[in-house]
Amino acid sequence: MCVPYAGAGAGVYRAWQQAPGATLDVVPVQLPGREEEFTVPFHRTVREAAEDVARRVVRDAGGSPFVLFGHSLGAVLAYEATRCLWEAGGPLPRHLVVSGSVSPRRRRTPRLSADPERAIAQLRELTGQVDAFADPELRDLLLPALRADITMLDGYHPQPRRPLPIALTALRGTDDATVPVADWHDWAAYTSAAFRTVELPGGHMYLTESWPTVLRTVEELV
Repeated sequence: MCVPYAGAGAGVYRAWQQAPGATLDVVPVQLPGREEEFTVPFHRTVREAAEDVARRVVRDAGGSPFVLFGHSLGAVLAYEATRCLWEAGGPLPRHLVVSGSVSPRRRRTPRLSADPERAIAQLRELTGQVDAFADPELRDLLLPALRADITMLDGYHPQPRRPLPIALTALRGTDDATVPVADWHDWAAYTSAAFRTVELPGGHMYLTESWPTVLRTVEELV
């Protein structure tokens, strides 16, 4: 079960479904306000988004065991969705994999300029993707979702809670300046079960550049 990053929809994981030799069934989790749910209002709070992700995961799992994966914003939503499932009595993922993210208590939400051109420059700097948003039409579609997701994260203030009783693995791009190593290792405080870290080559968006490696890594974990 794969939760997308800020501004993105489930489509970023659809290539994973065609991976040759894959041993896991990849199920992208959609967020409202994008792709086939373009007309559905964006989530306003992380709690609202996490409850929605939890509902979708339970529905799509259909009683089968599952792993929950999320990148960047998706890591936060995957973690909070797991907490929602735990509070409700399950089912819980067999493994939680958080990618491209510091721990919730170490998170700092970036501020996007109101000027579209400046905002794009900021995003390119944050993600390391120089060619991102080169298409004006695509930019006009993605910026509202990005702004909505960043606004949602800006209001996110996690409180101290019991560590999750499931295995947790944190992934990181070796050149990701947005995820300092100490803040990334802090995910260890969020599980009472096995904790592991894995670094992969690349920056913050190593996920899109090396997704077959990421998928193989997740398969090896489980």
